[in-house]
Amino acid sequence: MEQKDYYKILGIEKNATDQQIKNVYRRLAFKYHPDRNILNSEAVEKMKSVNEAYAVLSNPKKRSEYDLLRQQFGYSAHQRFRKNYSDQDIFSGSDLDHIFEEMAKTAGLRGFDDIFREFYGPKFRTFEFHRPGLFGRGFVFSSRKAVLFLFNKLTGNLLPEKGQDITDTIYLYPSLAQKGGPYAYYLRGKSKKLIIQIPPGIKNRQKIRLSSLGKKGKGGGPAGDLYLKVCIRKSLVRRLKDTIFGIFWWLSRLV
Repeated sequence: MEQKDYYKILGIEKNATDQQIKNVYRRLAFKYHPDRNILNSEAVEKMKSVNEAYAVLSNPKKRSEYDLLRQQFGYSAHQRFRKNYSDQDIFSGSDLDHIFEEMAKTAGLRGFDDIFREFYGPKFRTFEFHRPGLFGRGFVFSSRKAVLFLFNKLTGNLLPEKGQDITDTIYLYPSLAQKGGPYAYYLRGKSKKLIIQIPPGIKNRQKIRLSSLGKKGKGGGPAGDLYLKVCIRKSLVRRLKDTIFGIFWWLSRLV
């Protein structure tokens, strides 16, 4: 699989804000739109790469996971990331469809349905984008969810559906966060013990993804994922300093 770097594809820095990412994507999507590059066969692949990079980096959870892999494995992070994410997973929750429709209205270009059918074939219909609801004002209802809803109502049977993800917090000492190593984690509500390998240099608030350890799926669908949010404890010296500072602060108010 080709090695890619999502930040370099968009030409942005690692600390780029959500708005900066969106602005850059709009510019690149317009630049590489197939309707503006009829004689440029490379533009289609560039457009697909830009779409994928934006879908990942505009999603906080996916971006955090990709950043962690990128920190550990460099350019091979993309390959490792895609082992856990299909095209359907990559675009789930993205607002790409809205941006494409904006371009269609303002520049007279083909919209989201035509372009994504051309890029990904009929399977693009299963991508869960953020779009206006079918059955209520303000309700987010993707094409896949609509199919599931109608199928369940009409037949009384369940189509396979992935289980919900679970998020938990783990507390690490600074030495373990810096050097990395094994960490014992007990699944909530279960007596099951897991030994997790903490990557060296992990940062506060980063997340570790454990595949298929979330809630059970429906209708034979796969289980959700477990995300462990890292909280790094303060060192003993730092805690003593904070305690001493607090004591002096209260004493100064009493004088």
